[in-house]
Amino acid sequence: MNLLLDAIAWLLAPERLTGAHPLPAALVVHLGYTFGAVALAALVGIPAGWAIGHTGRGREIAVGISGAARAIPSFGLILLLVLLMGVTQKPAAAITAFVLLAIPPLLAGAYAGLEAIDRRIIDAARAQGMSEWQILWRVEVPLGLPLLVAGLRSAVLQVVATVTLAAYVSLGGLGYDIIQGIALRRFDQVLGGAIAVAVLALVLDGVFALLQRAATPRHLRSAARPEGARGGRREVRSA
Repeated sequence: MNLLLDAIAWLLAPERLTGAHPLPAALVVHLGYTFGAVALAALVGIPAGWAIGHTGRGREIAVGISGAARAIPSFGLILLLVLLMGVTQKPAAAITAFVLLAIPPLLAGAYAGLEAIDRRIIDAARAQGMSEWQILWRVEVPLGLPLLVAGLRSAVLQVVATVTLAAYVSLGGLGYDIIQGIALRRFDQVLGGAIAVAVLALVLDGVFALLQRAATPRHLRSAARPEGARGGRREVRSA
């Protein structure tokens, strides 16, 4: 308990705002790496996922990539790319590692969103004379948006946690205080930095949960509501 209180005191200390490595600046760096990597990954993962979901080809490859990505050690991947690209290319190596980790959940979310659509809807769109391009953009993409946002949510959470390791290669972010605290044996600083990362991850998760709910059509949201809850309300009104 004392360590937790010390960590909270460290987080709330004025030095976190005015020190050599202020917390707001570290937060900006952390978010910059996170959303920069996810944006680059989206340029690759989302179109590829839509192509797989629309055509039905390459699904096994996508599933294999998504499964293999879970076995890749993030720290090892960063160090490997730094060694391959050179120590002068640390930012590029780190961003490449983050992008590679973000592609699989985006790919899976994109193709799963299209695969989950009732095929009768697609057949009806074709029967009305819509082209394949129109079916993709007017039918499949809007209906598959909730699962795509879920994939985006997973990618952001994966990267925001992995960006903490960027401090190992001197790239800053919220992980800097954790790495420095370990070296100095300042465990209040280590825990304080971990709390900052955890709070950021929870906030981002909450934001993307709201976005996922907003992307879900209203009739699907009501359909997903438990029957007991709907029936319970009717019984209260009838009583």
